[in-house]
Amino acid sequence: MKKNKTTHVMSAVIMLLFVVMFLTVSGRFLYIQGTGEVAGVSLQEWADSRRTNTHEIKAERGTIYDRNKMPLAQDRSVYRVYAIVDDSFSTDPDNPKHVDNPQNTAEKLAPLLDMDGNELQSTIENGIENDRFQVEFGSKGKELSQEQKEEIEALKLPGINFVKESIRFYPNGVFASHIIGFAQNKDITNDDGEIIETIVEGKTGIEQQFDEKLVGTNGSISYKRDKFNVKLLDSDEIVQQAENGKDIYLTIDQKIQTLLEDSMNQVVEQYDPERITAVVMDPKTGEVLAMSNRPSYNPNDIGKVENWYNDVISTPFEPGSTMKIFTLAAAIEEGVYNPNEQFKSGTYKIDEITRPIKDWKKTWGNISYEEGIQRSSNVGASKLVWEKMGTDTFLEYLNAFDFDQKTEIDLPSEQAGKILYNWPIEKLTASYGQGTTTTPMQLVKAASAVANNGNMVKPYVVSKVIDSETGDILEEHKTEVVGNPISAETSKQVLDTLETVISSEEGTGHNVYNLNDYSVAGKTGTAQIPDPESGGYLTGEENYIFSFLGMAPKDDPELIIYVSVKQPNLDLENYESGSAPVSFIFKNVMENGLHYLNIEPDKEEQQEKIETISIPEIVGQSVDTVKQDLESLGSKVTIIGKGKTVTNSSVSEGDEVLSNERILLLTDSSITMPDISGWSLRDVLRLSDLLSLEVEVVGSGYAVNQSVSVGEEIGQEQSVKVEFSAPKQDDETSESTQEQSVSE
Repeated sequence: MKKNKTTHVMSAVIMLLFVVMFLTVSGRFLYIQGTGEVAGVSLQEWADSRRTNTHEIKAERGTIYDRNKMPLAQDRSVYRVYAIVDDSFSTDPDNPKHVDNPQNTAEKLAPLLDMDGNELQSTIENGIENDRFQVEFGSKGKELSQEQKEEIEALKLPGINFVKESIRFYPNGVFASHIIGFAQNKDITNDDGEIIETIVEGKTGIEQQFDEKLVGTNGSISYKRDKFNVKLLDSDEIVQQAENGKDIYLTIDQKIQTLLEDSMNQVVEQYDPERITAVVMDPKTGEVLAMSNRPSYNPNDIGKVENWYNDVISTPFEPGSTMKIFTLAAAIEEGVYNPNEQFKSGTYKIDEITRPIKDWKKTWGNISYEEGIQRSSNVGASKLVWEKMGTDTFLEYLNAFDFDQKTEIDLPSEQAGKILYNWPIEKLTASYGQGTTTTPMQLVKAASAVANNGNMVKPYVVSKVIDSETGDILEEHKTEVVGNPISAETSKQVLDTLETVISSEEGTGHNVYNLNDYSVAGKTGTAQIPDPESGGYLTGEENYIFSFLGMAPKDDPELIIYVSVKQPNLDLENYESGSAPVSFIFKNVMENGLHYLNIEPDKEEQQEKIETISIPEIVGQSVDTVKQDLESLGSKVTIIGKGKTVTNSSVSEGDEVLSNERILLLTDSSITMPDISGWSLRDVLRLSDLLSLEVEVVGSGYAVNQSVSVGEEIGQEQSVKVEFSAPKQDDETSESTQEQSVSE
C-alpha cells in the first residue's frame, strides 16, 4: 500500500508538470501566433529578410564638360575580381561555384593580374582556413578593363567572379589638371575588413569644389527568392531608382586650353623652368578660357606629384613691372599723368629712404613719362606715386583694383596677395611690383578694367550646372561687374600707352610680343625672387620670374593672357633674354586663339584688298560648280572626298566671310585626309570641327607636318597630330631688352 501511494503521488506530479509545460508551450505558441514576434523581432520581417535579395543601384557621378560639351572628366566602367572560397556555395559537385583548386586557380589567374602565383594562392588558402566566404586580391584585382575581364572569364575558373564599378576618367590626361582636379575611389569596409561599398570622392579642383553636386544618390532593387537564390514568381520586387549626379559645364575651351598646354610643354622641354603659370580670360565676361601650371600632373595616374597647388590662384608672388599698368591707370584717372613731361631717369632718392630707387639700366638721361612706361622705369613709376598723385591716393586705387582681396573665383584654395604699404620704401616699391604680392588671377581680374572700358569683372570657370537626366539648368553663372576703378576714357588711354610698349623701339616688348595679325597692349615684368637665406633677392640673369600681361586686339580686347616663367635655363652665350619662353607661349596662344574665335585681324596691312563675300547655296550642289564659283570670288577651296556632290561645308549659306578665306567642301564619298601643308591653325581647327577629328597641335605658325598621310581614309574621333612652324624671316632679327625690376 505504501508503495502504491508513492506511485500515485509521483504520477500526479509528473502529470502536473506535463500540464504546466503543455500550457506554457501552447501559450507561447498562441502568443507568437497572435503577435507575430519573438524576442521583439517580427517573424514576418525576419522571414522576408532571409528570403529577400537587395542590390544597390549605383548612381553615376556627373560629367565635367568644357564650354562646347567636350567631356573633361567622366565615369568609366571597370571591374573588381573576387574569389568565392566557401564550399557550401556549391550545390552541384560536378559544377562547383567556389574555388575548388587554389593552386590551379592561382597559376592561371596570376599572369593576368600581374601577381605572384604563390602570393595569390596564399590569399585564397588563408580565406579558406579563416572560414571566409570570399577573398579579394588588393590593388591588382581592382580597376580591370573590359578586355581583362573577358580574358579571365575565358579561363572558366570556378569561384572567380566580378563586381562592376566606376572610376573617374580624364580623357585628356595632363589638361587643366589644377582646374578639373581629380576624384578617387574610396573603399568603405566593415569590421572584418571586407569592402561593403566603394564611393568616388572629389579630392581637388572642381571635383572637390562641386563634389556634392557631382555625386549622385544610389538606388536599390529588392525581391524575394527561394533557398536556391532563384527569384520567386510573386517576388514583391521594389525598385528605387538611382539619382545620378549633376553635370558641370566649364568656361574652359578645349581648343584654347590645348594651345596653352602644348605651348607650355614645349617651353618645359626647351628651358626646364622652375615654374610656369598662365591664364586666358575673356575681359568682357570674366570667363576663364584656359588656365594651367607647370609642374602639372595626370589625374588618371596619381603618382609622385611635384605641385598640388594651382599657382594661378594659390601662390601669391611679387609681380614686378606688370604692376606698372595699374600705377599708370591711377595716374591717368587722377589727371596727373602727362606723357610728354620729362624726368631724370637712373635713380630717385627721397629723404624718407636711406638708399635710392634704381632703374634696371644706369640711366637713359632725361626721358618722358611715356618713354618711362615703355622702358619700364622704376624711377618714373615711383615719381608718379610720390610726387604726382600721393601715396594715400595710390593705395585707394590698389584697393579699388581689389589687390587686397581674393577674386572669389569658383575654385578651391584661393589665396590673396598682400599690399605691403607701411613704410615709405614700401609705398614706392609697390608702384613697380616689389614687396607687395599678388596672384596671376588678381592681376588678370584687375586688367579686365583696363580692357573693358573701366568695368572690372569677376573671373569664373563654371558656367552652369545641369540635371544630367532632364537637361534642366539648375544653376547658371553669369558676368558680374565687381568694380569700376577707372573710367572708359582712362582705359582707352592706358591701352594706347601699353600698345607703345610693343610697337615703340624703346619698348621692353618691342619685336618680342608682336603678333602677325593683331595689335597688342601689354606690359612686361621681370620680378626678383626673395632669397630666404640672405634676406634679400636671388642674383644671376636667370633667377627671375619673367612675365607678360597682354591684351588683344588693342582697341577692343577679346582676350587677356598672363604668362610667367620662373627661372628658365636660358642660352646666355647667345644673349637669350627671359622674355623668349614667355613670348613663345603668349604669341602662340593669343594669335591662334583669336583666329580660332573668329576675331577679325585689326592690323591694316592684313586688311588691304581683302573684301567679304556672301556664301551661296552649297550643300547638295555639284562639287565642280561650287568650287568654280567660290574660287572666282577669291576663296581657297579644299575638297575632301571623291564624291560629285557637296554634303557639308565649313561655311553655311548666307555666311559673310573674307574673300581669301579657306573653305572646306565635304563630298558624299569616303573621307580621306587632305594635304594641310601651309594651313593656319584656324583652318586646321575648322577641318577638325567638320570631320570630328581630335587634333593635337605642336608649335605655332603654319602646318608643316601631319601624322595622317595625305589620301589616307579617316573616321570620326580619329586623332591627328599637326606640327606648326613660323615662316622664316631672313630680314628681321628679334632683339629685346631684358627688363629687371631692382630696388634697394
